[in-house]
Amino acid sequence: MHTVRRQDELTRRRFMEGTAKTFLGVGAIGLTMRPGSSQAALGPGIPIPARLGAAKHVIYLYMNGGMTHLDTFDPKPGHENQGTTRTIKTNVDGIRVSEYLPSLARHADKMAIVNSLTSTSGAHQQGNYLMHTSYEERATIRHPGIGAWLLKFHGRLNPNLPGSVFIGNDSRNNGGGGFFEPEFEPLAISDPNGGLKNSKVRGMRPEDFSHRLELANRFDAEFKQQYDLRQVRAYTQMYDEAVRIMGSRDLAAFDLSKESDATREQYGKDAFGQGCLLARRLIEHDVRAVEVTLGGWDMHNNIFVSAPERCATLDKALAALLSDLHVRGKLNETLVVLTTEFGRTPRVNQNEGRDHYPKAFSSVLMGGGVKSGMVYGKTDAGGEEVVENPVTIPNFNATVAHALGLPLDAVLYSPSKRPFTVADKGKPVFDLLA
Repeated sequence: MHTVRRQDELTRRRFMEGTAKTFLGVGAIGLTMRPGSSQAALGPGIPIPARLGAAKHVIYLYMNGGMTHLDTFDPKPGHENQGTTRTIKTNVDGIRVSEYLPSLARHADKMAIVNSLTSTSGAHQQGNYLMHTSYEERATIRHPGIGAWLLKFHGRLNPNLPGSVFIGNDSRNNGGGGFFEPEFEPLAISDPNGGLKNSKVRGMRPEDFSHRLELANRFDAEFKQQYDLRQVRAYTQMYDEAVRIMGSRDLAAFDLSKESDATREQYGKDAFGQGCLLARRLIEHDVRAVEVTLGGWDMHNNIFVSAPERCATLDKALAALLSDLHVRGKLNETLVVLTTEFGRTPRVNQNEGRDHYPKAFSSVLMGGGVKSGMVYGKTDAGGEEVVENPVTIPNFNATVAHALGLPLDAVLYSPSKRPFTVADKGKPVFDLLA
């Protein structure tokens, strides 16, 4: 009898997962890997003051593969490490960037460029995970990403849309909901041009669909009561979420065809550019957190061919995003984060490429209460060593979290009752915040 019930549970679980995926065209990331719950408590020590005027949203632009710092935001003109990449002036006196970023050079007044990041991991997966979570990767636990922490503490702004959305082809290391409940997982979309697929009921009248839902809930009632397990509740919740979203007018936020051809071209017709445009639309519809990824930065060979191509994609999309958010009055309430897992070796290798380099690299913060038109930290003449104001990954993430008004000292417990905070032991860099 026990075996039959267990098979029944698995069958029902697969049905509910398949139904939700059919409606949404996507699935929750890593849902079955994260059992348990969390609870809040105050941590020891002196609390960090609450953030006034915190950003309501975050757009997290992740450069997957290790963005080169010398060929983007920390150029070293005149040094042999620079190679053939030249530098250009920006609209802020004293700030120079790579020639590959001409559009962003006109938005330096909106940026806080951090040129002194340093990481403890030089491997892609581990560095990616550390940047997203502030914790080293462990086999026994998954830690939440910044979007999940934002939702956990501040909740959704629009109950009819997902609180967090991931746009890209590789969602494995994006932090996700970690050990939090399933509702804190991001909705994953691989193709921003495809919208939210299978989100409408076809071939059935709305009243018939509602009637069938009612019957299904009645049939499920005894099963749910008998198997009151977290995974069963998770799939039930995912199913209910799909149904609610299907009936929302806010689904139009996912439809890029509603934008003019000129606007879509402004962002770039590639997946990253359209992902940034989708991020702007989702923020306008009060989605809390959106991550957009751009891969291809792992440039061990021919970097002076590859870097201009990647930078052109980034330059066009991010410049358009900043302009749009500014014009629409959303930049002040939206924190835009541009980051990566590590930099690349300042010294060019024998294959005309740059290898992994966690000792020093760059990231950029924009909007959302960040000080603008500034460069924080410094590397030496060749970009090899941080010589001024080093910023660790937890400290960088604590800065992001504080800009979003998250309580850095609040402790949440994993299923194994271990305590965790949003940025581990990181402290915010207040010089980066307005």
